[in-house]
Amino acid sequence: MTSFSHAVGIIGTGNVGVAAAYALFQRQIAGELVLLDKDPRRAEGEAMDLMHGQSLVGRVTVRAGDYADLKGCRVIVVTAGVNQKPGESRLDLLNRNAAVFREIATQLDRHAPEAVLVIATNPVDILTRVMQRLSARPPERIIGTGTMLDTSRFRAALGDYYGVNPRSVHAYIMGEHGDSEVPIWSTAKVGGLSLYRQTVHGRPFDEQAMEALFQRVRTAAADIISRKGYTNTAIGLVIAYLVRVILEDQKSVLPVSVDPEGEYGLREVCLSIPCIIGAGGMEGRVAPVISDTEHQGMVRSARILRDSLEGMEIG
Repeated sequence: MTSFSHAVGIIGTGNVGVAAAYALFQRQIAGELVLLDKDPRRAEGEAMDLMHGQSLVGRVTVRAGDYADLKGCRVIVVTAGVNQKPGESRLDLLNRNAAVFREIATQLDRHAPEAVLVIATNPVDILTRVMQRLSARPPERIIGTGTMLDTSRFRAALGDYYGVNPRSVHAYIMGEHGDSEVPIWSTAKVGGLSLYRQTVHGRPFDEQAMEALFQRVRTAAADIISRKGYTNTAIGLVIAYLVRVILEDQKSVLPVSVDPEGEYGLREVCLSIPCIIGAGGMEGRVAPVISDTEHQGMVRSARILRDSLEGMEIG
Protein backbone atom coordinates (compact mmCIF):
# COMPACT_ATOMS: atom_id res chain seq x y z
CA MET A 1 0.00 0.00 0.00
CA THR A 2 1.55 3.32 -1.03
CA SER A 3 1.16 6.65 0.72
CA PHE A 4 2.36 8.64 -2.27
CA SER A 5 -1.02 10.19 -3.13
CA HIS A 6 -1.67 11.49 0.38
CA ALA A 7 -1.28 15.08 1.58
CA VAL A 8 0.53 15.94 4.81
CA GLY A 9 0.48 19.31 6.56
CA ILE A 10 3.29 20.78 8.65
CA ILE A 11 2.53 23.67 10.98
CA GLY A 12 5.73 25.54 11.79
CA THR A 13 8.72 25.86 9.45
CA GLY A 14 11.44 26.30 12.02
CA ASN A 15 14.38 23.91 12.29
CA VAL A 16 12.27 20.86 13.20
CA GLY A 17 9.46 21.53 10.73
CA VAL A 18 11.91 21.96 7.87
CA ALA A 19 13.82 18.79 8.82
CA ALA A 20 10.54 16.87 8.85
CA ALA A 21 9.52 18.34 5.49
CA TYR A 22 12.88 17.42 3.98
CA ALA A 23 12.70 13.84 5.26
CA LEU A 24 9.12 13.43 3.99
CA PHE A 25 10.07 14.95 0.62
CA GLN A 26 13.29 13.03 0.13
CA ARG A 27 11.61 9.71 0.96
CA GLN A 28 8.49 10.50 -1.14
CA ILE A 29 6.27 9.60 1.80
CA ALA A 30 3.49 11.94 0.66
CA GLY A 31 2.38 13.24 -2.70
CA GLU A 32 1.86 16.73 -1.33
CA LEU A 33 3.27 18.72 1.57
CA VAL A 34 1.48 21.84 2.80
CA LEU A 35 3.64 24.15 4.92
CA LEU A 36 2.22 26.72 7.33
CA ASP A 37 4.04 29.28 9.42
CA LYS A 38 3.23 32.50 11.28
CA ASP A 39 5.63 34.05 8.74
CA PRO A 40 4.02 33.08 5.39
CA ARG A 41 7.07 34.17 3.40
CA ARG A 42 9.24 31.77 5.40
CA ALA A 43 6.90 28.90 4.52
CA GLU A 44 6.90 30.01 0.87
CA GLY A 45 10.68 30.07 0.77
CA GLU A 46 11.01 26.60 2.28
CA ALA A 47 8.42 25.21 -0.16
CA MET A 48 10.23 26.76 -3.12
CA ASP A 49 13.58 25.41 -1.95
CA LEU A 50 12.27 21.85 -1.67
CA MET A 51 10.45 22.01 -5.00
CA HIS A 52 13.75 22.72 -6.74
CA GLY A 53 14.84 19.19 -5.84
CA GLN A 54 11.99 17.47 -7.67
CA SER A 55 14.15 16.39 -10.60
CA LEU A 56 16.42 14.56 -8.15
CA VAL A 57 13.74 13.03 -5.92
CA GLY A 58 10.56 12.71 -7.93
CA ARG A 59 7.26 14.49 -8.18
CA VAL A 60 6.28 15.60 -4.69
CA THR A 61 4.37 18.87 -4.56
CA VAL A 62 5.36 21.25 -1.77
CA ARG A 63 3.46 24.49 -1.23
CA ALA A 64 2.85 27.07 1.43
CA GLY A 65 -0.72 27.58 2.55
CA ASP A 66 -3.07 28.53 5.33
CA TYR A 67 -5.35 26.42 7.50
CA ALA A 68 -8.01 26.08 4.81
CA ASP A 69 -5.40 24.41 2.59
CA LEU A 70 -5.07 21.57 5.13
CA LYS A 71 -8.48 20.20 4.17
CA GLY A 72 -8.02 16.59 3.08
CA CYS A 73 -4.65 16.10 4.78
CA ARG A 74 -4.45 12.65 6.35
CA VAL A 75 -1.77 13.69 8.84
CA ILE A 76 -0.83 17.11 10.19
CA VAL A 77 2.44 17.62 12.04
CA VAL A 78 2.61 20.38 14.64
CA THR A 79 6.07 21.79 15.32
CA ALA A 80 4.97 25.38 16.05
CA GLY A 81 5.60 26.96 19.41
CA VAL A 82 7.14 29.93 21.20
CA ASN A 83 10.55 30.20 22.81
CA GLN A 84 11.23 31.19 26.40
CA LYS A 85 11.85 34.89 26.98
CA PRO A 86 14.56 36.14 29.38
CA GLY A 87 13.20 36.05 32.93
CA GLU A 88 10.06 34.16 31.89
CA SER A 89 8.89 31.33 34.14
CA ARG A 90 8.30 27.82 32.82
CA LEU A 91 4.57 28.20 33.59
CA ASP A 92 4.40 31.47 31.65
CA LEU A 93 6.06 29.77 28.69
CA LEU A 94 3.66 26.83 28.88
CA ASN A 95 0.69 29.19 29.00
CA ARG A 96 1.91 31.06 25.91
CA ASN A 97 2.33 27.75 24.09
CA ALA A 98 -1.14 26.71 25.22
CA ALA A 99 -2.49 29.92 23.65
CA VAL A 100 -0.73 29.04 20.38
CA PHE A 101 -2.18 25.53 20.52
CA ARG A 102 -5.65 26.88 21.26
CA GLU A 103 -5.62 28.75 17.95
CA ILE A 104 -4.19 25.75 16.10
CA ALA A 105 -6.79 23.38 17.58
CA THR A 106 -9.67 25.70 16.63
CA GLN A 107 -8.45 26.00 13.05
CA LEU A 108 -7.68 22.31 12.61
CA ASP A 109 -11.05 21.24 14.00
CA ARG A 110 -12.68 23.56 11.48
CA HIS A 111 -10.65 22.68 8.41
CA ALA A 112 -9.20 19.18 8.95
CA PRO A 113 -11.31 17.41 11.59
CA GLU A 114 -10.45 13.91 10.35
CA ALA A 115 -6.67 14.28 10.30
CA VAL A 116 -4.36 12.51 12.71
CA LEU A 117 -2.29 15.11 14.55
CA VAL A 118 1.37 14.42 15.30
CA ILE A 119 2.66 16.75 18.00
CA ALA A 120 6.41 17.42 17.99
CA THR A 121 6.64 20.76 19.83
CA ASN A 122 8.44 20.54 23.18
CA PRO A 123 7.63 19.87 25.93
CA VAL A 124 5.93 17.29 23.76
CA ASP A 125 4.16 15.29 26.49
CA ILE A 126 2.56 18.37 28.03
CA LEU A 127 1.56 19.89 24.72
CA THR A 128 0.14 16.60 23.43
CA ARG A 129 -2.10 16.54 26.50
CA VAL A 130 -2.98 20.20 25.94
CA MET A 131 -3.98 19.50 22.33
CA GLN A 132 -6.09 16.52 23.42
CA ARG A 133 -7.99 18.81 25.77
CA LEU A 134 -8.40 21.62 23.24
CA SER A 135 -9.36 19.62 20.14
CA ALA A 136 -12.75 18.05 19.52
CA ARG A 137 -11.24 15.06 17.69
CA PRO A 138 -10.86 11.74 19.56
CA PRO A 139 -7.68 11.66 21.69
CA GLU A 140 -6.37 8.60 19.87
CA ARG A 141 -6.03 10.82 16.79
CA ILE A 142 -3.63 13.13 18.66
CA ILE A 143 -0.25 11.56 19.42
CA GLY A 144 3.10 12.99 20.43
CA THR A 145 6.46 11.89 19.07
CA GLY A 146 7.31 11.14 22.70
CA THR A 147 10.34 8.94 23.25
CA MET A 148 10.67 7.71 19.67
CA LEU A 149 13.86 9.77 19.33
CA ASP A 150 15.17 8.71 22.75
CA THR A 151 14.46 5.08 21.86
CA SER A 152 16.30 5.49 18.54
CA ARG A 153 19.29 6.96 20.37
CA PHE A 154 19.11 4.12 22.92
CA ARG A 155 19.05 1.39 20.26
CA ALA A 156 21.88 3.05 18.34
CA ALA A 157 24.04 3.19 21.48
CA LEU A 158 23.26 -0.44 22.37
CA GLY A 159 23.99 -1.54 18.81
CA ASP A 160 27.37 0.17 19.00
CA TYR A 161 28.11 -1.38 22.40
CA TYR A 162 27.24 -4.92 21.30
CA GLY A 163 28.56 -4.58 17.75
CA VAL A 164 25.25 -5.24 16.00
CA ASN A 165 22.95 -3.36 13.67
CA PRO A 166 20.70 -1.08 15.79
CA ARG A 167 17.73 -2.48 13.87
CA SER A 168 18.41 -5.81 15.60
CA VAL A 169 18.11 -4.14 19.00
CA HIS A 170 14.66 -4.09 20.62
CA ALA A 171 14.67 -1.79 23.62
CA TYR A 172 12.51 1.11 24.76
CA ILE A 173 12.81 4.39 26.56
CA MET A 174 9.43 5.08 28.15
CA GLY A 175 7.84 7.84 30.22
CA GLU A 176 8.64 11.50 29.75
CA HIS A 177 10.56 12.81 26.77
CA GLY A 178 12.94 14.53 29.15
CA ASP A 179 14.98 14.13 32.30
CA SER A 180 12.68 11.58 33.97
CA GLU A 181 12.60 9.18 31.00
CA VAL A 182 12.88 5.50 31.90
CA PRO A 183 15.15 2.92 30.21
CA ILE A 184 13.36 -0.44 30.12
CA TRP A 185 16.17 -2.93 30.67
CA SER A 186 13.88 -5.79 31.68
CA THR A 187 12.61 -6.28 28.08
CA ALA A 188 15.70 -5.15 26.14
CA LYS A 189 16.80 -7.73 23.55
CA VAL A 190 19.20 -8.29 20.69
CA GLY A 191 17.87 -10.77 18.15
CA GLY A 192 15.42 -12.14 20.70
CA LEU A 193 18.08 -12.68 23.39
CA SER A 194 17.54 -10.70 26.58
CA LEU A 195 20.37 -8.31 27.46
CA TYR A 196 19.75 -8.10 31.18
CA ARG A 197 22.45 -9.99 33.09
CA GLN A 198 23.39 -12.06 30.05
CA THR A 199 26.30 -12.14 27.62
CA VAL A 200 25.52 -11.11 24.05
CA HIS A 201 28.08 -11.26 21.25
CA GLY A 202 30.82 -11.80 23.80
CA ARG A 203 29.88 -8.79 25.94
CA PRO A 204 28.38 -9.36 29.41
CA PHE A 205 25.72 -7.05 30.81
CA ASP A 206 27.71 -4.51 32.81
CA GLU A 207 25.37 -2.39 34.96
CA GLN A 208 27.83 0.50 35.29
CA ALA A 209 28.48 0.56 31.55
CA MET A 210 24.75 0.38 30.83
CA GLU A 211 24.01 3.25 33.23
CA ALA A 212 26.71 5.36 31.57
CA LEU A 213 25.26 4.49 28.15
CA PHE A 214 21.78 5.55 29.27
CA GLN A 215 23.06 8.83 30.72
CA ARG A 216 24.60 9.66 27.34
CA VAL A 217 21.22 8.99 25.75
CA ARG A 218 19.42 11.12 28.36
CA THR A 219 21.73 14.10 27.86
CA ALA A 220 22.08 13.71 24.08
CA ALA A 221 19.83 16.67 23.23
CA ALA A 222 21.69 19.00 25.58
CA ASP A 223 25.01 17.78 24.21
CA ILE A 224 23.91 18.50 20.63
CA ILE A 225 22.39 21.89 21.53
CA SER A 226 25.64 22.94 23.22
CA ARG A 227 27.42 22.34 19.90
CA LYS A 228 24.99 23.37 17.12
CA GLY A 229 22.33 25.32 19.01
CA TYR A 230 19.36 23.02 18.36
CA THR A 231 18.39 19.48 17.40
CA ASN A 232 16.44 18.83 14.23
CA THR A 233 17.79 16.15 11.88
CA ALA A 234 16.99 13.01 13.86
CA ILE A 235 13.61 14.27 15.06
CA GLY A 236 12.81 15.09 11.43
CA LEU A 237 13.49 11.46 10.56
CA VAL A 238 11.34 10.34 13.52
CA ILE A 239 8.44 12.46 12.30
CA ALA A 240 8.75 11.14 8.74
CA TYR A 241 8.84 7.55 10.00
CA LEU A 242 5.76 8.08 12.18
CA VAL A 243 3.85 9.77 9.36
CA ARG A 244 4.64 6.87 7.00
CA VAL A 245 3.42 4.35 9.58
CA ILE A 246 0.10 6.22 9.83
CA LEU A 247 -0.37 6.74 6.08
CA GLU A 248 0.40 3.12 5.29
CA ASP A 249 -1.70 1.80 8.19
CA GLN A 250 1.27 -0.32 9.24
CA LYS A 251 0.06 -1.23 12.76
CA SER A 252 3.64 -0.75 13.97
CA VAL A 253 4.43 -0.67 17.68
CA LEU A 254 6.13 2.62 18.58
CA PRO A 255 6.78 4.47 21.87
CA VAL A 256 4.60 7.56 21.40
CA SER A 257 3.11 10.00 23.86
CA VAL A 258 -0.50 9.17 24.75
CA ASP A 259 -2.74 8.99 27.80
CA PRO A 260 -2.04 5.54 29.33
CA GLU A 261 -5.71 5.34 30.45
CA GLY A 262 -4.91 3.03 33.34
CA GLU A 263 -1.81 1.21 32.07
CA TYR A 264 0.70 1.05 34.93
CA GLY A 265 -1.99 2.75 37.05
CA LEU A 266 -1.52 6.02 35.17
CA ARG A 267 -4.09 8.25 33.51
CA GLU A 268 -4.94 11.86 32.61
CA VAL A 269 -1.40 12.64 31.52
CA CYS A 270 0.50 11.95 28.31
CA LEU A 271 3.76 10.01 28.29
CA SER A 272 5.33 7.32 26.16
CA ILE A 273 4.43 3.67 26.18
CA PRO A 274 4.57 1.27 23.19
CA CYS A 275 1.43 1.69 21.09
CA ILE A 276 0.00 0.21 17.90
CA ILE A 277 0.01 2.99 15.30
CA GLY A 278 -2.08 2.87 12.15
CA ALA A 279 -4.40 4.94 9.99
CA GLY A 280 -6.56 5.75 13.01
CA GLY A 281 -3.64 7.08 15.01
CA MET A 282 -3.15 5.25 18.29
CA GLU A 283 -5.07 2.00 17.82
CA GLY A 284 -3.98 0.12 20.94
CA ARG A 285 -1.47 0.07 23.77
CA VAL A 286 1.14 -2.67 24.19
CA ALA A 287 2.33 -2.21 27.76
CA PRO A 288 5.24 -4.58 28.50
CA VAL A 289 5.69 -6.14 31.91
CA ILE A 290 8.30 -3.98 33.62
CA SER A 291 10.28 -4.22 36.86
CA ASP A 292 9.27 -2.51 40.09
CA THR A 293 12.07 0.02 39.65
CA GLU A 294 10.96 0.79 36.11
CA HIS A 295 7.36 1.15 37.28
CA GLN A 296 8.46 3.60 39.96
CA GLY A 297 10.23 5.57 37.23
CA MET A 298 7.02 5.71 35.18
CA VAL A 299 5.04 6.93 38.20
CA ARG A 300 7.66 9.63 38.81
CA SER A 301 7.51 10.71 35.14
CA ALA A 302 3.74 10.99 35.34
CA ARG A 303 3.91 13.00 38.56
CA ILE A 304 6.40 15.47 37.08
CA LEU A 305 4.27 15.95 33.97
CA ARG A 306 1.05 16.27 35.95
CA ASP A 307 2.66 18.90 38.18
CA SER A 308 3.62 20.89 35.07
CA LEU A 309 0.03 20.77 33.82
CA GLU A 310 -1.31 22.14 37.08
CA GLY A 311 -1.92 25.86 36.93
CA MET A 312 -1.85 26.01 33.13
CA GLU A 313 -4.48 28.12 31.42
CA ILE A 314 -5.68 25.57 28.88
CA GLY A 315 -9.30 26.53 28.50
